[in-house]
Order: sequence, then C-alpha cells, then structure tokens
Amino acid sequence: MQATSYTFDAETREGSVLLDDGTPLPFDAAAFDAGGLRLLRPGQRVRIEVEGSGEERRVIFVTLQTL
Repeated sequence: MQATSYTFDAETREGSVLLDDGTPLPFDAAAFDAGGLRLLRPGQRVRIEVEGSGEERRVIFVTLQTL
C-alpha cells in the first residue's frame, strides 16, 4: 500500500502517514526500523504494510516508495 509521510520525530522514530484518501495512520519505532530507513521527511511517498482494521489498524512496516 502507498501513502505519504505526514509527521516524523527523529528522536523517537515515530510518526504518521496519510493514506491516499487523507486518512492518517500512526507508526511506531518498530515499523520505522523494519523498513531500514534512517530519516523520513514530510511529503515523501512511502510504501507501508498495515494490519488490523478500523480503530485497531496500524502500520507495521514503512519504507520509501521506489519505482
């Protein structure tokens, strides 16, 4: 699934992404670390994996979107 980086805190390695429909989804340090990234800037296109549904849906993997 694709999304756009919305927020990111380099100290905690936590942040959020916006889905293409504008829905924000938070991610934790474990999801950030799973993608092997060092930094994420707002506005970058990212590839994410999510689990759960509704209020329980969460990002479990985030990395840069490549073509």
